[in-house]
Amino acid sequence: MIVKIVTNVSGNPPGKLADAELHFGSDEFGLDGLKLIGFSIWEKRNGGGRNVTFPARQYSVNGERRSFALLRPIADPYAQDRLRDFILQAYETHKALAPLPEDRRALAV
Repeated sequence: MIVKIVTNVSGNPPGKLADAELHFGSDEFGLDGLKLIGFSIWEKRNGGGRNVTFPARQYSVNGERRSFALLRPIADPYAQDRLRDFILQAYETHKALAPLPEDRRALAV
């Protein structure tokens, strides 16, 4: 699996640093050639680090906006934390390789 980081160069919305995509390789349970999009890396509002938001679908009930998480743990509630840490690690690697062209900034495992 490869994490591809796409830097938010526009600065909008404020605090959003980048988007992340998971690209699946040829040996990953029939997911080869597919990517999962919708991850975003944000600077925490209090300035104390970074956070990753996961793909979600927004909907409205009685005028109130809600979101439905598209990626959920089956049994291990810490599975999302491991993925979040993996994406943050890829972002740090991306920042360290900043002089490289955009298409070369990915972390493969």
